[in-house]
Amino acid sequence: MTQSDEEHLSISIRGLQEWDIEDPKQLGRGLIIKTTRGDLRTIVHHDPNLPTTKGVIWVGGASGGFDGPANGLYKNLGEKLNPAITSLRIDYRIPNDLIECVMDTLAAVSFLVGTGHQELILVGHSFGGAVVIKSASFSDQVKSVIALASQTAGATEANLVTPRSLLLIHGDEDIVLSPLCSQTIYDWAEEPKELFLLSGASHSFKETEQELTEKVEQWIRNVL
Repeated sequence: MTQSDEEHLSISIRGLQEWDIEDPKQLGRGLIIKTTRGDLRTIVHHDPNLPTTKGVIWVGGASGGFDGPANGLYKNLGEKLNPAITSLRIDYRIPNDLIECVMDTLAAVSFLVGTGHQELILVGHSFGGAVVIKSASFSDQVKSVIALASQTAGATEANLVTPRSLLLIHGDEDIVLSPLCSQTIYDWAEEPKELFLLSGASHSFKETEQELTEKVEQWIRNVL
């Protein structure tokens, strides 16, 4: 790999800046992570008076966004897990660009590690499932990956997630991405791994919001 290739596949944090969240339905604190590849908007759930070494990074689908599937899974769990576990929800700089979205995820990892977090979980939905699978192997602080209704494109290196645990969740009525996608990723991956199919769930998981929330929360608390 040449020096230009290494520069192309690198990202560094240059600074931080708060931003005002105008949506009154949002929870958390707006934080811009200023990177060498551009500004990354995030929402943080964290109590500075109650420091923790545990954190979760939540990433969306191909169109980005902060809230995730199941009527705001990321927002709701981010608030519920706080303050014992920090949550960092990111909105991609360049949605639907796998490499750039992986860079965003790694910048989020770097930020949390730099603020004392040593045990992290990455969570992604749809396109974001591939993003977190591809990102996991770049940091020893990442202990587990949760991929929700993941696509297979970009997830072919699922075997590199190990020794971290991998949880794949898919709705059996998903017509956007077949549950066979998660089955294929499961087959590619090494242990420890789990495939969890949700009966009656579509790609958005809106029909099984409570069941999905409980499964994801349980996994996070068990790992961290």
